[in-house]
Amino acid sequence: MLVLFSGSIALNAQTKKVTSCGYIVPPKSLRSDFASVYEATDVVNQMLQTINWKENFRLQERNGIQNAYATIINNMRWIVYDNNFLENIDAYTKTKWSSISIMAHEMGHHYYNHVVSQTGSTVPKELEADAFSGYMMAKLGATKDQSIVAISAIASDRASSTHPAKKDRVNAISQGWDKAGVSDNKGTNPPVVNNPQPAPTRPSTGTVPRPGTNQPLPPNYPQQTDPSQDPSWIALSMQSNKDEVVYLSDDGKTFQEATIKAGQPFVFKFEIYNYGWLRMKYYNGYRTYKLLHGKDYAILWNRRTGNWTLVEVKD
Repeated sequence: MLVLFSGSIALNAQTKKVTSCGYIVPPKSLRSDFASVYEATDVVNQMLQTINWKENFRLQERNGIQNAYATIINNMRWIVYDNNFLENIDAYTKTKWSSISIMAHEMGHHYYNHVVSQTGSTVPKELEADAFSGYMMAKLGATKDQSIVAISAIASDRASSTHPAKKDRVNAISQGWDKAGVSDNKGTNPPVVNNPQPAPTRPSTGTVPRPGTNQPLPPNYPQQTDPSQDPSWIALSMQSNKDEVVYLSDDGKTFQEATIKAGQPFVFKFEIYNYGWLRMKYYNGYRTYKLLHGKDYAILWNRRTGNWTLVEVKD
Protein backbone atom coordinates (compact mmCIF):
# COMPACT_ATOMS: atom_id res chain seq x y z
CA MET A 1 0.00 0.00 0.00
CA LEU A 2 1.30 3.46 -0.85
CA VAL A 3 0.37 6.59 1.04
CA LEU A 4 2.21 9.46 -0.58
CA PHE A 5 2.71 12.56 1.49
CA SER A 6 3.26 15.38 -0.93
CA GLY A 7 5.18 17.53 1.52
CA SER A 8 8.11 17.48 -0.80
CA ILE A 9 10.61 19.71 -2.54
CA ALA A 10 10.47 19.06 -6.27
CA LEU A 11 12.47 20.30 -9.26
CA ASN A 12 11.65 20.41 -12.94
CA ALA A 13 14.39 19.86 -15.49
CA GLN A 14 13.91 23.27 -17.05
CA THR A 15 15.28 26.54 -15.71
CA LYS A 16 13.33 29.57 -14.46
CA LYS A 17 10.07 27.72 -14.01
CA VAL A 18 7.99 27.06 -10.91
CA THR A 19 6.86 23.55 -10.02
CA SER A 20 3.46 22.56 -8.68
CA CYS A 21 5.06 22.46 -5.23
CA GLY A 22 5.93 26.13 -5.53
CA TYR A 23 9.70 25.93 -6.09
CA ILE A 24 11.79 27.81 -8.60
CA VAL A 25 13.85 25.40 -10.66
CA PRO A 26 17.63 25.87 -10.55
CA PRO A 27 19.80 24.79 -13.49
CA LYS A 28 21.37 21.36 -13.69
CA SER A 29 24.86 20.90 -12.34
CA LEU A 30 27.79 18.71 -13.35
CA ARG A 31 28.87 18.63 -9.71
CA SER A 32 28.42 15.41 -7.73
CA ASP A 33 28.68 15.86 -3.97
CA PHE A 34 25.72 14.02 -2.49
CA ALA A 35 26.94 10.85 -4.10
CA SER A 36 24.74 8.00 -2.94
CA VAL A 37 22.39 6.57 -0.39
CA TYR A 38 25.42 5.73 1.73
CA GLU A 39 26.42 9.36 2.10
CA ALA A 40 22.79 10.32 2.67
CA THR A 41 22.70 7.73 5.46
CA ASP A 42 25.78 9.31 7.05
CA VAL A 43 24.17 12.76 6.94
CA VAL A 44 20.89 11.52 8.38
CA ASN A 45 22.66 9.51 11.09
CA GLN A 46 24.56 12.63 12.11
CA MET A 47 21.25 14.47 12.46
CA LEU A 48 19.73 11.66 14.51
CA GLN A 49 22.72 11.48 16.84
CA THR A 50 22.69 15.24 17.28
CA ILE A 51 19.18 15.24 18.70
CA ASN A 52 19.35 11.73 20.22
CA TRP A 53 16.45 10.39 18.13
CA LYS A 54 16.19 6.84 16.78
CA GLU A 55 14.92 6.99 13.21
CA ASN A 56 11.50 5.61 12.33
CA PHE A 57 12.11 5.72 8.58
CA ARG A 58 14.39 4.40 5.85
CA LEU A 59 16.12 6.09 2.91
CA GLN A 60 15.54 5.26 -0.74
CA GLU A 61 17.64 6.70 -3.55
CA ARG A 62 15.59 7.20 -6.73
CA ASN A 63 17.42 9.21 -9.35
CA GLY A 64 15.44 10.95 -12.05
CA ILE A 65 12.44 11.95 -9.92
CA GLN A 66 13.82 15.48 -9.28
CA ASN A 67 12.30 15.40 -5.84
CA ALA A 68 12.72 14.59 -2.16
CA TYR A 69 9.72 13.56 -0.10
CA ALA A 70 8.53 11.74 3.01
CA THR A 71 6.10 8.92 2.43
CA ILE A 72 4.76 5.54 3.57
CA ILE A 73 5.24 2.52 1.31
CA ASN A 74 3.84 -0.85 2.39
CA ASN A 75 3.39 0.36 5.96
CA MET A 76 7.03 1.47 6.17
CA ARG A 77 8.15 5.09 6.47
CA TRP A 78 10.61 6.36 3.84
CA ILE A 79 12.46 9.45 2.73
CA VAL A 80 12.82 9.13 -1.04
CA TYR A 81 15.30 11.45 -2.73
CA ASP A 82 17.06 12.13 -6.02
CA ASN A 83 20.83 12.64 -5.76
CA ASN A 84 20.89 14.86 -8.87
CA PHE A 85 18.12 17.01 -7.40
CA LEU A 86 20.13 17.59 -4.22
CA GLU A 87 23.34 18.23 -6.13
CA ASN A 88 21.65 20.80 -8.37
CA ILE A 89 20.43 22.74 -5.35
CA ASP A 90 23.86 22.62 -3.70
CA ALA A 91 25.51 23.87 -6.87
CA TYR A 92 22.90 26.59 -7.36
CA THR A 93 23.28 27.88 -3.81
CA LYS A 94 27.04 27.16 -3.62
CA THR A 95 26.76 25.31 -0.31
CA LYS A 96 26.13 21.73 0.75
CA TRP A 97 24.01 22.98 3.66
CA SER A 98 21.17 23.23 1.14
CA SER A 99 20.81 19.49 0.60
CA ILE A 100 21.20 18.87 4.32
CA SER A 101 18.42 21.33 5.13
CA ILE A 102 16.12 19.61 2.64
CA MET A 103 16.76 16.19 4.20
CA ALA A 104 16.11 17.74 7.62
CA HIS A 105 12.80 19.12 6.31
CA GLU A 106 11.70 15.65 5.19
CA MET A 107 12.83 14.19 8.51
CA GLY A 108 10.60 16.76 10.19
CA HIS A 109 7.57 15.36 8.34
CA HIS A 110 8.26 11.96 9.90
CA TYR A 111 9.10 13.41 13.31
CA TYR A 112 5.70 15.08 13.48
CA ASN A 113 3.84 12.17 11.86
CA HIS A 114 2.60 14.32 8.96
CA VAL A 115 2.63 11.32 6.62
CA VAL A 116 -0.09 9.43 8.46
CA SER A 117 -2.91 11.96 8.12
CA GLN A 118 -3.73 11.38 4.41
CA THR A 119 -4.45 15.09 4.00
CA GLY A 120 -1.27 15.67 2.01
CA SER A 121 0.65 18.92 2.24
CA THR A 122 -0.80 21.81 4.19
CA VAL A 123 0.67 25.18 5.06
CA PRO A 124 0.92 24.40 8.82
CA LYS A 125 2.64 21.06 8.12
CA GLU A 126 5.17 22.63 5.79
CA LEU A 127 5.94 25.41 8.25
CA GLU A 128 6.39 22.90 11.05
CA ALA A 129 8.80 20.83 8.94
CA ASP A 130 10.63 24.04 7.98
CA ALA A 131 10.98 24.96 11.66
CA PHE A 132 12.30 21.49 12.41
CA SER A 133 14.84 21.93 9.62
CA GLY A 134 16.01 25.22 11.11
CA TYR A 135 16.30 23.65 14.55
CA MET A 136 18.28 20.74 13.16
CA MET A 137 20.59 22.96 11.14
CA ALA A 138 21.45 24.99 14.23
CA LYS A 139 22.19 21.80 16.15
CA LEU A 140 24.53 20.71 13.34
CA GLY A 141 26.43 24.01 13.53
CA ALA A 142 25.02 25.83 10.50
CA THR A 143 24.54 29.57 10.63
CA LYS A 144 21.08 31.01 10.18
CA ASP A 145 22.00 32.20 6.69
CA GLN A 146 23.19 28.69 5.77
CA SER A 147 19.96 27.25 7.15
CA ILE A 148 17.70 29.39 4.97
CA VAL A 149 19.80 29.45 1.80
CA ALA A 150 17.91 26.64 0.00
CA ILE A 151 14.42 27.99 0.68
CA SER A 152 15.57 31.53 -0.09
CA ALA A 153 16.80 30.36 -3.50
CA ILE A 154 14.05 28.01 -4.68
CA ALA A 155 10.85 28.75 -2.74
CA SER A 156 8.02 30.51 -4.50
CA ASP A 157 7.26 34.07 -3.45
CA ARG A 158 3.55 33.32 -3.37
CA ALA A 159 1.73 30.84 -1.15
CA SER A 160 -0.47 28.07 -2.53
CA SER A 161 -3.18 25.96 -0.94
CA THR A 162 -0.52 23.45 0.10
CA HIS A 163 2.72 25.41 0.54
CA PRO A 164 3.61 28.68 2.30
CA ALA A 165 5.15 31.73 0.68
CA LYS A 166 8.91 32.16 0.73
CA LYS A 167 8.92 34.80 3.47
CA ASP A 168 6.86 32.58 5.77
CA ARG A 169 9.13 29.61 5.17
CA VAL A 170 12.25 31.66 5.82
CA ASN A 171 10.63 32.95 9.01
CA ALA A 172 9.72 29.41 10.14
CA ILE A 173 13.25 28.12 9.56
CA SER A 174 14.67 31.15 11.37
CA GLN A 175 12.43 30.63 14.36
CA GLY A 176 13.29 26.94 14.50
CA TRP A 177 16.98 27.89 14.39
CA ASP A 178 16.43 30.37 17.24
CA LYS A 179 14.73 27.69 19.36
CA ALA A 180 17.94 25.66 19.36
CA GLY A 181 19.55 28.38 21.49
CA VAL A 182 22.66 28.91 19.39
CA SER A 183 24.46 32.20 18.78
CA ASP A 184 24.81 33.08 15.09
CA ASN A 185 28.39 32.04 14.41
CA LYS A 186 30.17 29.39 12.37
CA GLY A 187 30.78 25.85 13.47
CA THR A 188 30.21 26.10 17.25
CA ASN A 189 28.62 23.23 19.08
CA PRO A 190 25.22 24.29 20.43
CA PRO A 191 24.27 23.49 24.04
CA VAL A 192 22.11 20.45 24.70
CA VAL A 193 18.43 21.31 24.87
CA ASN A 194 15.23 19.31 25.27
CA ASN A 195 15.82 16.35 22.97
CA PRO A 196 12.89 14.93 20.98
CA GLN A 197 11.78 11.34 21.38
CA PRO A 198 10.99 8.92 18.54
CA ALA A 199 7.58 8.87 16.95
CA PRO A 200 5.88 5.48 16.71
CA THR A 201 6.01 3.39 13.56
CA ARG A 202 3.28 1.01 14.71
CA PRO A 203 0.59 1.28 17.41
CA SER A 204 2.49 2.09 20.61
CA THR A 205 2.27 3.80 23.95
CA GLY A 206 4.24 6.45 25.75
CA THR A 207 5.04 10.11 25.34
CA VAL A 208 5.76 10.80 21.68
CA PRO A 209 5.74 13.90 19.49
CA ARG A 210 2.53 14.66 17.66
CA PRO A 211 1.95 16.90 14.65
CA GLY A 212 0.78 20.44 15.35
CA THR A 213 -2.73 21.55 14.61
CA ASN A 214 -3.09 25.27 14.01
CA GLN A 215 0.27 26.20 15.49
CA PRO A 216 3.07 25.98 12.91
CA LEU A 217 5.65 26.92 15.55
CA PRO A 218 4.90 25.40 18.99
CA PRO A 219 6.01 27.47 22.02
CA ASN A 220 8.71 25.07 23.30
CA TYR A 221 10.05 23.73 20.04
CA PRO A 222 10.33 20.79 19.44
CA GLN A 223 6.96 20.22 21.05
CA GLN A 224 5.99 16.95 22.67
CA THR A 225 2.59 16.09 24.09
CA ASP A 226 1.37 13.35 26.37
CA PRO A 227 -0.89 11.04 24.33
CA SER A 228 -2.94 10.31 27.45
CA GLN A 229 -4.13 13.91 27.19
CA ASP A 230 -4.56 13.90 23.41
CA PRO A 231 -8.23 13.30 22.47
CA SER A 232 -7.28 12.20 18.95
CA TRP A 233 -5.58 9.06 20.31
CA ILE A 234 -7.29 5.84 21.38
CA ALA A 235 -7.33 4.69 25.00
CA LEU A 236 -7.97 0.97 25.41
CA SER A 237 -8.56 -0.37 28.94
CA MET A 238 -9.25 -3.87 30.18
CA GLN A 239 -11.08 -4.84 33.34
CA SER A 240 -8.67 -7.50 34.51
CA ASN A 241 -6.43 -7.98 37.55
CA LYS A 242 -3.56 -9.22 35.37
CA ASP A 243 -1.84 -8.22 32.14
CA GLU A 244 -3.75 -9.28 29.04
CA VAL A 245 -2.62 -9.68 25.41
CA VAL A 246 -4.61 -8.35 22.44
CA TYR A 247 -3.67 -7.89 18.78
CA LEU A 248 -3.72 -4.63 16.80
CA SER A 249 -3.48 -3.96 13.08
CA ASP A 250 -3.20 -0.89 10.84
CA ASP A 251 -4.47 -2.66 7.73
CA GLY A 252 -6.60 -5.52 9.07
CA LYS A 253 -4.12 -8.06 7.68
CA THR A 254 -0.96 -8.00 9.77
CA PHE A 255 -1.60 -7.99 13.52
CA GLN A 256 0.86 -6.96 16.21
CA GLU A 257 0.74 -8.27 19.76
CA ALA A 258 0.08 -5.64 22.42
CA THR A 259 0.04 -6.12 26.18
CA ILE A 260 -2.46 -4.16 28.25
CA LYS A 261 -1.14 -3.72 31.78
CA ALA A 262 -3.52 -4.44 34.62
CA GLY A 263 -5.22 -1.23 35.71
CA GLN A 264 -3.49 0.89 33.04
CA PRO A 265 -4.96 2.24 29.80
CA PHE A 266 -3.15 1.39 26.58
CA VAL A 267 -2.92 4.67 24.64
CA PHE A 268 -2.04 4.46 20.94
CA LYS A 269 -2.76 5.70 17.45
CA PHE A 270 -2.92 3.73 14.22
CA GLU A 271 -0.38 4.67 11.58
CA ILE A 272 -2.02 4.49 8.17
CA TYR A 273 -5.65 5.55 8.61
CA ASN A 274 -7.66 7.17 11.37
CA TYR A 275 -8.89 3.72 12.30
CA GLY A 276 -7.58 0.18 12.72
CA TRP A 277 -8.48 -3.23 14.07
CA LEU A 278 -8.41 -5.03 17.40
CA ARG A 279 -8.44 -8.84 17.56
CA MET A 280 -9.24 -10.85 20.69
CA LYS A 281 -9.76 -14.54 21.42
CA TYR A 282 -13.39 -15.56 21.20
CA TYR A 283 -14.58 -19.12 21.84
CA ASN A 284 -12.30 -21.32 19.71
CA GLY A 285 -11.21 -18.50 17.39
CA TYR A 286 -10.92 -14.73 17.31
CA ARG A 287 -13.25 -11.78 16.99
CA THR A 288 -12.11 -8.58 15.24
CA TYR A 289 -13.31 -5.09 16.08
CA LYS A 290 -12.81 -1.78 14.27
CA LEU A 291 -11.37 1.05 16.42
CA LEU A 292 -11.60 4.73 15.52
CA HIS A 293 -9.22 7.51 16.47
CA GLY A 294 -10.64 9.96 18.97
CA LYS A 295 -12.60 7.29 20.83
CA ASP A 296 -11.94 5.29 24.00
CA TYR A 297 -12.83 1.64 24.49
CA ALA A 298 -13.09 -0.81 27.38
CA ILE A 299 -12.72 -4.58 27.20
CA LEU A 300 -15.15 -6.26 29.59
CA TRP A 301 -15.66 -9.86 30.64
CA ASN A 302 -19.05 -11.21 29.59
CA ARG A 303 -20.00 -13.81 32.18
CA ARG A 304 -22.88 -15.09 30.03
CA THR A 305 -20.71 -16.03 27.05
CA GLY A 306 -17.46 -16.55 28.93
CA ASN A 307 -15.57 -14.23 26.55
CA TRP A 308 -14.11 -10.76 26.44
CA THR A 309 -16.21 -8.14 24.66
CA LEU A 310 -15.52 -4.56 23.54
CA VAL A 311 -17.62 -1.51 24.43
CA GLU A 312 -17.14 2.14 23.54
CA VAL A 313 -16.64 4.47 26.48
CA LYS A 314 -19.14 7.31 26.02
CA ASP A 315 -18.59 10.86 27.24
